[in-house]
Amino acid sequence: MKILILSHKFYPNIGGIEVNSEVLSQVFVDFGHEVHLMTWTKEEGDKKFPYKLIRNPPIYIQFREHVWCDIVFENNPCLRLSWPVLFTFKPTVIALNTWVSKIDGSIGIQEKLKNKWLNRAQAVIAVSKAVGKHSWPKSIIIGNPYRNTVFKVLPEILKNKTFVFLGRLVSDKGGDLAILAFKEFVSKFKSKNFSLTIIGDGPELLKLKEIVRQVEIEELVTFTGALVGDKLVECLNSHKYLLVPSQWEEPFGNVVLEGMACGCVPIVSDGGGLPDAIGKAGLIFERGNLKSLIDKITFLLENPQVEKKLRQKAKLHLENHTPQLIGTKYLEVLEKALHPYK
Repeated sequence: MKILILSHKFYPNIGGIEVNSEVLSQVFVDFGHEVHLMTWTKEEGDKKFPYKLIRNPPIYIQFREHVWCDIVFENNPCLRLSWPVLFTFKPTVIALNTWVSKIDGSIGIQEKLKNKWLNRAQAVIAVSKAVGKHSWPKSIIIGNPYRNTVFKVLPEILKNKTFVFLGRLVSDKGGDLAILAFKEFVSKFKSKNFSLTIIGDGPELLKLKEIVRQVEIEELVTFTGALVGDKLVECLNSHKYLLVPSQWEEPFGNVVLEGMACGCVPIVSDGGGLPDAIGKAGLIFERGNLKSLIDKITFLLENPQVEKKLRQKAKLHLENHTPQLIGTKYLEVLEKALHPYK
C-alpha cells in the first residue's frame, strides 16, 4: 500500500501522538509498505527516517500527496491536512489518540466538525476502551505501542531507588498527589531509606518544589527536569515503582508501558485509558484520593509476593504492545478499509 500518514505534530516534538506516528510509520515500512508522512512541525531535528517526510506543506503539496497515496491514515483528526480527500475520494482511517471534546467535556463547533469527519471515515481506531466509549462507540480498540528497542530492563543498573513520577509538571498530572502520598508513606514507616524522583518540567515545577519544602522531605526528593533517550531509560531502570496519579482522565498513558518495560511496577489512577495501559501488571487507585494511593503503595510494599506476580504479568502485557503487534493490527484495519470486499 501507499500510505499517507497525517500527524499534526511530529519529531522533534515530544508527545504521545508524535511517538505513535513515528513507531507506526516505521512498522508500516518494515512490512514493505510505502509511507509518506505529512506534518505541520517545521523543525527537522537530528533523526533520519526511512520514509518521505513533508513538513509544513503548502496547499498544492497537500493535494499532490493525497493524489499519490492509496489510503490516508490520520493519527488523530487533522482536518487542515486531510481536506483533499473530499476531492480525491481516497479511503481514510482515523485513530483517536484523545477525547473528541473540550477539557470540560463539552462539545463545541470544532468537535462537531471532527465528529462529522469521523463519520465519513472507512474506519475509526481508538487507543483505549475509554476513548472509544466516550468519543466514538463504533471504533476499533487498539492500544498504543511502546518503543521496545528503547525502553527495556538494563541488568547492569541497580534498582536502588524507590518511587519515580514521570510526566509534564502540570496540575492535572497529579505530581502534588505523588509528593503528599510519599510524605505520608515515609512518616508511616518512619524510614529515610525511601526516595522519590520527579522526572519532567512544566509550569508547576516551583509549586511542587515548595510542597516538598513545606512537608520537609527535601533530602528524599529529586527533581531531574525533563529526560529523554538513554538518560530517561537509565533513570527508570534505577527505580522500583512508577507513580501515575493523573487527576485528568488520560486517553491511554504511554508512560505506564515505558516504566513497566524498564522494570517498574506501576501504580496508576483509575481514570480514562490508564486501566488499559496497566492491564493486570500493576495496581489501580481511586483518582484524586490520597488515602487510596497510600493504601495501594503500602499494600504493595507489605506483600512482596504480589509484587513478584505483577512483575511476571508485565512480560505478557508488554508483548501485547510491541510495535510489531500493534502495527499489524493497524495494517489489518487499513487493508480492510482499502479492500472492503476482499
